[in-house]
Amino acid sequence: AVVSTQSTGDNEVKKLDGFPLLSRLSMLLFNNNKVSKVAEDLYAALPNLETLILTGNCLEGLADLRGLSKLSRLKYLSLMRNPVAAKPHYRSYVIYTCPSVRVLDYKRVREQERVTARKLFAGKKKAEAEAKTFTPGEPVKQTPADKEAIKAAIAKASSLDEIRRLEMMLNSGAIPGF
Repeated sequence: AVVSTQSTGDNEVKKLDGFPLLSRLSMLLFNNNKVSKVAEDLYAALPNLETLILTGNCLEGLADLRGLSKLSRLKYLSLMRNPVAAKPHYRSYVIYTCPSVRVLDYKRVREQERVTARKLFAGKKKAEAEAKTFTPGEPVKQTPADKEAIKAAIAKASSLDEIRRLEMMLNSGAIPGF
């Protein structure tokens, strides 16, 4: 098999979609971009994708990762330094929805993790975990509590990097502290 790699790191890419059929592509490097959404039909364009590096992007919610679930040949996946990686049960969710993944965030997936993931996400739990999301481009409804959390996060910011991180989160629809 011919290994084909596409590297598009350190650009301003916001969505992982719009690919033509690239049946020979097995590795995709999209590190340090602004990816906040993975197309749900990505599998159709990249049927032989085995390695996907999305380190340092803007993926926020578990639902943003749904497009990865049909990549049946995906073995190596990195989502490090994405806000979603800090979500509760993130690793278990990815292991459950992407059963072909063998290495996640440069750490081998263990059988015990697969068992735990099945227990956590079989049935309604998966839908509940994905529910706290939004559609990019549509206005996000903020409650008074959300607005207070945003104000508090801005007030607590102690560096320009922290303010930029908050801005990135807010632009992608995430509320600080949630």
